[in-house]
Amino acid sequence: MDSAVFWLLLLLLVATLMWWHQRATGNAGWVDVFWSWATGITGAAFLLWGEGDLIPRLAALVLLACWSLRLGGHIFRRVSQDNEEDGRYAAMREALGDKAQPVFLLFFWGQALLAWGFALTFKVIGEQLQWHPLAVLVGFLLGLLAIGGEGLADRQLSRFRVNPANRGKTCREGLWRYSRHPNYFFEWLHWISYPLIAVGASHAGWLWLLPLAMFLFLWFVTGIPYTEKQAIKSRGDDYRDYQRTTSAFFPRRPTA
Repeated sequence: MDSAVFWLLLLLLVATLMWWHQRATGNAGWVDVFWSWATGITGAAFLLWGEGDLIPRLAALVLLACWSLRLGGHIFRRVSQDNEEDGRYAAMREALGDKAQPVFLLFFWGQALLAWGFALTFKVIGEQLQWHPLAVLVGFLLGLLAIGGEGLADRQLSRFRVNPANRGKTCREGLWRYSRHPNYFFEWLHWISYPLIAVGASHAGWLWLLPLAMFLFLWFVTGIPYTEKQAIKSRGDDYRDYQRTTSAFFPRRPTA
C-alpha cells in the first residue's frame, strides 16, 4: 500500500475515534488538537522515511515539530481546562440540533482530509533532491519567526484573559494592538516557509497553494468570521470599536 494512502486511512480512523470521544464529552474542540498533531505526525513520517537530501528534510522537520507541538499543546491545554465548548462548535451544535452528530462526523473526517492534504507538503520535501541553500535558509528563518510570533500572541491573549479586571474587554496589548488576529496572521505566515524550503523539488509549485488555502480558511471559513461573531456577542460595542480601528489580519498601526 502506498504510504500516502496508508496515512489517509489511518487519519480517517483516528478522526472517527475522536468524533466518538466528542460524543461522550460534548466538546468538539478536540478536533483542533487532532488537526495540528495529525498534520505534524503524518508530515514527520514523510520526512523521516523520505529519501531526499538531508538538509531540506531536517529544516522542515524542525519547523514542523515546533509548530505541531506548540499549537497542539496550546489547544490541548485550552480544551482540557475549559468547562465550556468553543463558541464556534457550540453554535454549530445548537443550530444543527438532532443533525449535529452526523454533521460533526463529516466535519471530523474533513479535518482528517485537510491534515493529510497539508502533510503531503512534507512528502514533496522528503523526496527533494535539488535545493537552494538561500531558499532553505530564508524559509527556515521565516518559519521560526512565524512560530515565535504566534506563540507570543497566544501568551499575550492568555495573560490578558486571566485578569478578572479585563472581563468583557478586548485585548489591545502587544501584537493585538496591530492586528485583531495576530495568531492567525503568523499561522498563515508559517505555511509560506515550506514552499520556500521546497524550491527546486519536483512538483513543488503546488505547495504555494497551501498559504493561499490557509488564508482563505482563516479569512472566510473557520477563523475570523466565527471568532468575530462570538467577540461581538460577548463584548459588543467595545469590539466594534476595535474592528473600526484595528486591522483584521495584516499587522499595521491602529487608526484613530
